Amino acid sequence: MNISERLANVNESATLAMSQKSRELQSQGHDVINLSIGQPDFNTPDHIKEAAKKAIDDNISKYTPVAGLPVLKEAICTKFKRDNNLSFNPSQIVVSNGAKQSIANVLLSLTGPGDEVIIPAPYWVSYIEIVNLAQSKSVVVEAGIEQDFKITPEQLEEAITDKTKIFLFSSPSNPTGSSYTKEELEALAKVFVKYPHVIIVSDEIYELINFDGKHESIAQFEELKDRVVVVNGVSKGYAMTGWRIGYMAAPQWIADACNKLQGQFTSGACSISQMASAAALNETQEPSMQMKEIFKRRRDLVVKMAQEIDGLKVNKPQGAFYLFPEVDSFFGKSYENYTINSASDLALYLLETVYVATVTGEAFGSPKCLRFSYATADDLLVEAMKRIKIALDRLQ
Repeated sequence: MNISERLANVNESATLAMSQKSRELQSQGHDVINLSIGQPDFNTPDHIKEAAKKAIDDNISKYTPVAGLPVLKEAICTKFKRDNNLSFNPSQIVVSNGAKQSIANVLLSLTGPGDEVIIPAPYWVSYIEIVNLAQSKSVVVEAGIEQDFKITPEQLEEAITDKTKIFLFSSPSNPTGSSYTKEELEALAKVFVKYPHVIIVSDEIYELINFDGKHESIAQFEELKDRVVVVNGVSKGYAMTGWRIGYMAAPQWIADACNKLQGQFTSGACSISQMASAAALNETQEPSMQMKEIFKRRRDLVVKMAQEIDGLKVNKPQGAFYLFPEVDSFFGKSYENYTINSASDLALYLLETVYVATVTGEAFGSPKCLRFSYATADDLLVEAMKRIKIALDRLQ
């Protein structure tokens, strides 16, 4: 008995796999510090939880419309106008079980065999695998640390062909934390104007964790208005990862296609989570702003400590909660029974010798790098970086 070819082409999530290894070591009594998972260490703000409790008491517990409850879709439209100066109708909004499903909806609705999807690297681990599920081809455009992990207009134009269907990227980025400025997005937009057959999917899930200036969306450019799908959600900015609410705003024909697809896969998202998400978007944003300032402090802490480790090459992320240092200077070095030939070797070495979980850059299309998540307490970050320094200093 064999699984389908479609599934055989999909790899396990490296971030989830590393988290599982971490839990296994913890169950054996080891003091593991987990820097592998992209999850805020804060609790969901109280006013959001109260909205969920009220929804339960009000018996909002029936099936929801496939594309989302009207109250949440209205809140999303209000958010886009308030925060991004973008105008959408509720019919252009599709609420899903997390932003990952929103992205999958778009790719499965629009692409198939023979289609190409341009993805800048470093990229989020699931992008490539969702393209594989759609039986399409990923065209990876590499951007290294020397260009702050952001592609140039020249690189973009070189990658576009008559088979290109979608350009998929994130800003702020997972895994790098890099954010495109308005000027950088405008330069990319000028390229897209020449190629009207390309749809742009902009993953903006880390919008609220943006340290340097205002968040910028590529959807702001009028000439691309009918070709941009904006994906967002409540997981990161509101500490609501387990509530599983993502959403997309899209041209009407794309929203209709995703609504049709989702109707056969999952139907509507959880009613209670949707009511909580409406409160998150409509009510005070102060808890999110406080979380952002804490993440910024942690970024500065981790960057400073990383810069003090010989052999690590680091940039300064503008958003999200990740550091993505180049580590290839350690390739070929050894300590006891460990020989480091790749970022995967180095991640395993750090986990098994000093009990710090990271994620190999190979999973993000950047085999020279490791990803550290600093979405954890300051004291744990300090201890983790001390352990990493000890482990790396041992390599000869």
